[in-house]
Amino acid sequence: MAGLVQASHALAVPTRGKGFVEITRQLSAWLDSLGAEDGLLTVFVSHTSASLTIQENADPNVRRDLLDALEILAPEDRAYAHHEEGPDDMPSHIKAMVTSVSLSIPVRGGAMTLGTWQGVYLIEHRNAAHQRRVALSFIGEVAGG
Repeated sequence: MAGLVQASHALAVPTRGKGFVEITRQLSAWLDSLGAEDGLLTVFVSHTSASLTIQENADPNVRRDLLDALEILAPEDRAYAHHEEGPDDMPSHIKAMVTSVSLSIPVRGGAMTLGTWQGVYLIEHRNAAHQRRVALSFIGEVAGG
């Protein structure tokens, strides 16, 4: 018998500097620990210089090309008014603004309804390594609830 729950969790995601960090497995593991069946998973990164995306997880060249596109959009060598935190800070804010800081992912049969080649990623926009906080929320049915 399934029951309705609302659950939350904080996920710490270490980064190595600018790039994509796949968090699909951590999200799936948390859903498994809840016994999640059907519902909605919300993922939120609480930073202004990092973001989230769902993207292809088969060919790493896709992520490389996406990073290149973001660099073209918001290069570090531009004269920004906000520059007190370093040359990569304002471009990081722009990149976070045009991507996403939250995702809503349907959960069916205990699994995120991602496509065959999709993965969930945190995108680190700063050059230095960081520890990023990702808030998870699930509302829906759980097994045996």
